[in-house]
Amino acid sequence: MSATPRAVVLVSGEGSNLQAIIDQVRRGALGLTLAGVVSDRPGVRALERAAAAGIAAHMVDHASDPPAFPGRLAAILTELQPDLVILAGFMRILPSELVDEYRGRMLNVHPSLLPKYPGLHTYRRALEAGDREHGSTVHFVIPALDAGPGIIQYRVPVHPGDTEASLRERVRAGEHLIYPRAIAWLAAGRVTLRDGAAWLDGERLTQPVVVDEARGAGASVAESPRPDIVCRQ
Repeated sequence: MSATPRAVVLVSGEGSNLQAIIDQVRRGALGLTLAGVVSDRPGVRALERAAAAGIAAHMVDHASDPPAFPGRLAAILTELQPDLVILAGFMRILPSELVDEYRGRMLNVHPSLLPKYPGLHTYRRALEAGDREHGSTVHFVIPALDAGPGIIQYRVPVHPGDTEASLRERVRAGEHLIYPRAIAWLAAGRVTLRDGAAWLDGERLTQPVVVDEARGAGASVAESPRPDIVCRQ
Protein backbone atom coordinates (compact mmCIF):
# COMPACT_ATOMS: atom_id res chain seq x y z
CA MET A 1 0.00 0.00 0.00
CA SER A 2 1.20 3.52 -0.77
CA ALA A 3 2.56 5.74 2.01
CA THR A 4 -0.58 7.81 1.54
CA PRO A 5 -3.19 5.31 0.31
CA ARG A 6 -5.32 6.13 -2.72
CA ALA A 7 -9.02 5.38 -2.31
CA VAL A 8 -11.77 5.13 -4.89
CA VAL A 9 -15.41 5.36 -3.79
CA LEU A 10 -18.15 3.48 -5.65
CA VAL A 11 -21.61 5.09 -5.48
CA SER A 12 -25.11 4.77 -6.88
CA GLY A 13 -27.19 7.60 -5.46
CA GLU A 14 -27.38 10.51 -3.06
CA GLY A 15 -23.86 10.12 -1.68
CA SER A 16 -24.34 11.15 1.95
CA ASN A 17 -21.67 8.70 3.08
CA LEU A 18 -19.42 9.95 0.29
CA GLN A 19 -19.84 13.49 1.64
CA ALA A 20 -18.94 12.32 5.15
CA ILE A 21 -15.78 10.74 3.72
CA ILE A 22 -14.92 13.87 1.73
CA ASP A 23 -15.37 16.04 4.82
CA GLN A 24 -13.03 13.89 6.88
CA VAL A 25 -10.41 13.74 4.12
CA ARG A 26 -10.46 17.55 4.00
CA ARG A 27 -9.77 17.58 7.74
CA GLY A 28 -6.84 15.22 7.26
CA ALA A 29 -8.51 12.64 9.49
CA LEU A 30 -8.40 9.60 7.21
CA GLY A 31 -4.77 9.48 6.12
CA LEU A 32 -5.59 8.95 2.45
CA THR A 33 -6.33 10.72 -0.81
CA LEU A 34 -9.48 10.29 -2.88
CA ALA A 35 -8.35 9.24 -6.33
CA GLY A 36 -11.82 9.08 -7.82
CA VAL A 37 -15.52 8.44 -7.47
CA VAL A 38 -17.30 5.98 -9.76
CA SER A 39 -21.07 5.73 -10.20
CA ASP A 40 -23.07 3.01 -11.93
CA ARG A 41 -25.82 5.52 -12.75
CA PRO A 42 -25.78 8.90 -14.51
CA GLY A 43 -27.02 12.13 -12.95
CA VAL A 44 -26.80 11.11 -9.30
CA ARG A 45 -26.10 13.58 -6.49
CA ALA A 46 -22.96 11.68 -5.48
CA LEU A 47 -21.27 12.64 -8.76
CA GLU A 48 -22.12 16.28 -8.09
CA ARG A 49 -20.58 16.02 -4.63
CA ALA A 50 -17.39 14.58 -6.11
CA ALA A 51 -17.15 17.29 -8.74
CA ALA A 52 -17.76 20.02 -6.16
CA ALA A 53 -14.87 18.63 -4.11
CA GLY A 54 -12.53 18.52 -7.11
CA ILE A 55 -12.43 14.73 -7.19
CA ALA A 56 -12.34 12.88 -10.51
CA ALA A 57 -15.88 11.63 -11.17
CA HIS A 58 -16.56 8.69 -13.48
CA MET A 59 -19.79 7.08 -14.61
CA VAL A 60 -20.18 3.53 -15.90
CA ASP A 61 -23.87 3.21 -16.81
CA HIS A 62 -24.94 -0.28 -15.83
CA ALA A 63 -28.33 0.06 -17.52
CA SER A 64 -26.85 0.87 -20.94
CA ASP A 65 -24.95 -2.43 -21.24
CA PRO A 66 -25.19 -4.75 -18.20
CA PRO A 67 -22.94 -7.53 -19.59
CA ALA A 68 -20.12 -5.04 -20.27
CA PHE A 69 -20.43 -3.32 -16.90
CA PRO A 70 -17.98 -5.46 -14.86
CA GLY A 71 -15.22 -5.10 -17.43
CA ARG A 72 -15.72 -1.36 -17.81
CA LEU A 73 -15.68 -0.88 -14.04
CA ALA A 74 -12.55 -2.99 -13.69
CA ALA A 75 -10.85 -0.92 -16.41
CA ILE A 76 -11.57 2.35 -14.59
CA LEU A 77 -10.26 0.93 -11.32
CA THR A 78 -7.10 -0.22 -13.10
CA GLU A 79 -6.69 3.31 -14.46
CA LEU A 80 -7.21 4.91 -11.05
CA GLN A 81 -4.91 2.42 -9.25
CA PRO A 82 -6.58 2.53 -5.84
CA ASP A 83 -5.09 1.01 -2.73
CA LEU A 84 -8.56 0.95 -1.18
CA VAL A 85 -12.02 0.58 -2.70
CA ILE A 86 -14.91 1.97 -0.67
CA LEU A 87 -18.52 1.07 -1.46
CA ALA A 88 -20.83 3.88 -0.34
CA GLY A 89 -24.41 3.13 -1.30
CA PHE A 90 -23.21 1.14 -4.31
CA MET A 91 -26.14 -1.02 -5.44
CA ARG A 92 -24.44 -3.56 -7.70
CA ILE A 93 -23.12 -6.98 -6.82
CA LEU A 94 -19.50 -7.05 -7.91
CA PRO A 95 -18.04 -10.06 -9.74
CA SER A 96 -16.02 -12.34 -7.49
CA GLU A 97 -12.88 -11.79 -9.60
CA LEU A 98 -12.95 -8.06 -8.88
CA VAL A 99 -13.68 -8.60 -5.19
CA ASP A 100 -10.77 -11.04 -4.94
CA GLU A 101 -8.44 -8.53 -6.60
CA TYR A 102 -9.12 -6.06 -3.78
CA ARG A 103 -9.63 -8.59 -0.99
CA GLY A 104 -8.79 -7.01 2.34
CA ARG A 105 -8.80 -3.57 0.74
CA MET A 106 -12.52 -3.22 -0.04
CA LEU A 107 -15.13 -2.05 2.48
CA ASN A 108 -18.90 -1.69 2.45
CA VAL A 109 -21.42 -0.19 4.86
CA HIS A 110 -24.73 -2.04 5.09
CA PRO A 111 -27.82 -0.72 6.91
CA SER A 112 -28.42 -3.62 9.26
CA LEU A 113 -26.81 -5.30 12.22
CA LEU A 114 -25.23 -8.03 10.15
CA PRO A 115 -25.60 -10.96 9.90
CA LYS A 116 -29.24 -9.86 10.22
CA TYR A 117 -30.92 -8.69 7.04
CA PRO A 118 -28.42 -8.89 4.18
CA GLY A 119 -29.74 -7.43 0.96
CA LEU A 120 -32.49 -4.85 0.50
CA HIS A 121 -35.33 -3.30 2.56
CA THR A 122 -33.54 -3.67 5.89
CA TYR A 123 -35.51 -0.96 7.70
CA ARG A 124 -38.83 -2.46 6.70
CA ARG A 125 -37.69 -5.94 7.70
CA ALA A 126 -36.51 -4.76 11.12
CA LEU A 127 -39.80 -2.96 11.80
CA GLU A 128 -41.91 -5.89 10.60
CA ALA A 129 -39.93 -8.24 12.84
CA GLY A 130 -40.50 -6.01 15.87
CA ASP A 131 -36.78 -5.60 16.50
CA ARG A 132 -35.79 -3.54 19.51
CA GLU A 133 -32.68 -2.16 17.80
CA HIS A 134 -31.37 -1.61 14.32
CA GLY A 135 -28.27 -0.07 12.85
CA SER A 136 -25.50 -0.37 10.31
CA THR A 137 -22.35 -2.46 9.86
CA VAL A 138 -19.05 -1.68 8.14
CA HIS A 139 -17.57 -4.90 6.83
CA PHE A 140 -14.93 -6.26 4.52
CA VAL A 141 -16.32 -7.21 1.10
CA ILE A 142 -16.14 -10.85 0.06
CA PRO A 143 -17.90 -12.50 -2.90
CA ALA A 144 -20.89 -13.57 -0.77
CA LEU A 145 -23.43 -10.75 -0.42
CA ASP A 146 -23.08 -8.71 2.80
CA ALA A 147 -21.25 -11.65 4.40
CA GLY A 148 -17.75 -10.28 4.96
CA PRO A 149 -16.32 -9.96 8.47
CA GLY A 150 -17.77 -7.01 10.36
CA ILE A 151 -15.48 -4.27 11.67
CA ILE A 152 -17.74 -1.78 13.43
CA GLN A 153 -21.48 -1.31 14.00
CA TYR A 154 -23.69 1.62 14.94
CA ARG A 155 -26.79 0.69 16.90
CA VAL A 156 -29.95 2.66 17.54
CA PRO A 157 -33.05 1.70 19.54
CA VAL A 158 -36.24 1.25 17.57
CA HIS A 159 -38.74 3.69 19.06
CA PRO A 160 -42.51 3.19 19.17
CA GLY A 161 -43.92 4.88 16.12
CA ASP A 162 -40.69 4.66 14.13
CA THR A 163 -41.13 4.52 10.37
CA GLU A 164 -38.68 3.39 7.73
CA ALA A 165 -37.85 7.05 7.11
CA SER A 166 -37.26 7.99 10.76
CA LEU A 167 -35.19 4.88 11.40
CA ARG A 168 -33.15 5.46 8.25
CA GLU A 169 -32.36 9.04 9.27
CA ARG A 170 -30.90 8.01 12.63
CA VAL A 171 -28.99 5.04 11.22
CA ARG A 172 -27.45 7.13 8.45
CA ALA A 173 -26.25 9.70 10.98
CA GLY A 174 -24.36 6.86 12.64
CA GLU A 175 -22.94 5.64 9.36
CA HIS A 176 -21.37 9.06 8.87
CA LEU A 177 -19.46 8.43 12.10
CA ILE A 178 -18.46 4.77 11.82
CA TYR A 179 -17.63 4.54 8.12
CA PRO A 180 -14.90 7.20 8.13
CA ARG A 181 -13.54 5.63 11.31
CA ALA A 182 -13.27 2.17 9.73
CA ILE A 183 -11.70 3.68 6.61
CA ALA A 184 -9.11 5.48 8.74
CA TRP A 185 -8.29 2.21 10.51
CA LEU A 186 -7.85 0.45 7.16
CA ALA A 187 -5.70 3.22 5.69
CA ALA A 188 -3.46 3.14 8.77
CA GLY A 189 -3.12 -0.64 8.69
CA ARG A 190 -4.91 -0.97 12.03
CA VAL A 191 -7.65 -3.20 10.65
CA THR A 192 -6.88 -6.15 8.37
CA LEU A 193 -8.61 -9.16 6.88
CA ARG A 194 -6.84 -12.34 7.87
CA ASP A 195 -7.89 -15.98 8.18
CA GLY A 196 -11.44 -15.06 7.25
CA ALA A 197 -11.77 -12.57 10.10
CA ALA A 198 -11.31 -8.88 10.80
CA TRP A 199 -8.33 -8.02 13.02
CA LEU A 200 -8.04 -4.67 14.79
CA ASP A 201 -4.75 -3.57 16.34
CA GLY A 202 -3.48 -7.14 16.16
CA GLU A 203 -6.50 -8.72 17.86
CA ARG A 204 -9.07 -10.87 16.11
CA LEU A 205 -12.58 -9.42 16.33
CA THR A 206 -15.05 -12.08 17.35
CA GLN A 207 -17.78 -9.45 16.88
CA PRO A 208 -17.68 -5.95 15.39
CA VAL A 209 -16.84 -2.99 17.59
CA VAL A 210 -20.13 -1.37 18.59
CA VAL A 211 -20.94 2.31 18.92
CA ASP A 212 -24.42 3.08 20.18
CA GLU A 213 -26.49 6.17 19.46
CA ALA A 214 -26.00 7.67 22.92
CA ARG A 215 -22.20 7.44 22.86
CA GLY A 216 -21.52 8.08 19.20
CA ALA A 217 -21.91 11.82 18.84
CA GLY A 218 -18.72 12.95 20.55
CA ALA A 219 -16.36 10.29 19.23
CA SER A 220 -13.47 11.25 16.99
CA VAL A 221 -12.88 9.46 13.71
CA ALA A 222 -9.61 7.74 14.57
CA GLU A 223 -10.14 6.94 18.25
CA SER A 224 -9.39 3.46 19.52
CA PRO A 225 -12.33 1.26 20.43
CA ARG A 226 -13.05 1.26 24.13
CA PRO A 227 -13.62 -2.04 25.94
CA ASP A 228 -17.10 -0.89 26.97
CA ILE A 229 -18.27 -0.62 23.36
CA VAL A 230 -17.06 -3.97 22.10
CA CYS A 231 -19.98 -6.15 21.12
CA ARG A 232 -20.89 -8.93 23.52
CA GLN A 233 -23.21 -11.82 22.82
